[in-house]
Amino acid sequence: MHPFKSLLLALAVCLMPALALAATAPSTDTSALTDAQKKAVEAVVRDLLLKKEPEIIIKAAQIMQEKMEKDSVVKSKESIATNRKKLLNNPDSPVGGNPKGDVTVVEFFDYLCGYCKMAQGHLEKLTAADKNVRVVYKEFGILGPVSIEAAKAAQASNEQGKYVAFHNALMTSKERLTSDKIYEIAEKVGLDVEKLKKDMESDKVKKAIADVHALADEMGARGTPTFVIGEKLYPGALPLAQLKEAVAKARKDKK
Repeated sequence: MHPFKSLLLALAVCLMPALALAATAPSTDTSALTDAQKKAVEAVVRDLLLKKEPEIIIKAAQIMQEKMEKDSVVKSKESIATNRKKLLNNPDSPVGGNPKGDVTVVEFFDYLCGYCKMAQGHLEKLTAADKNVRVVYKEFGILGPVSIEAAKAAQASNEQGKYVAFHNALMTSKERLTSDKIYEIAEKVGLDVEKLKKDMESDKVKKAIADVHALADEMGARGTPTFVIGEKLYPGALPLAQLKEAVAKARKDKK
């Protein structure tokens, strides 16, 4: 069911009993009404709200939705402020773009996520056009065993100084990623595969991956991709124009 329809239904269910009581008497004692009377009053309220005055529900739903969105924005800002160091300056998080850029784009992603692959193209165009953007990569494999293996491999590739090349190759691979494909791509970008596999099982890599999952949970990042730019969290694959707009806003807010 569409979220908005679900919201309307929830409002109707919540509002009808309350309005029914309000329409009968100043007392809040429901025992004064028989079951038949309650049903009759609820039927009148239902008819009023759903047939004669449906805009009451729609308006209430809109107000509630706006409040939920505002609350979400406030919560995101607070979470970003609380976790700023983990988001921007965790030494275990690989960095791309301009490491000294004035605006940082943080991305939580999964190599098996089609929307992440779409976002990759937009992000590459952004960093090509804006040489003052810094990118922080958060390995957030959530789509199964291969996702987790790819995340560990990518994180481990940072030990050989080839993270960005490996990341880009994994993201732009036209073939569906498999365990064998991960190491085939690793070899093509010049990684020592045996060292890579060994580093993947290190405590350092495991902790880095676990830290990202914990951070995503704290940030409310439920899916991939999720971006954090400036003081705002952006779920989903942002179009290039929206990425540029978000970066421009973050840059402006810093002044």
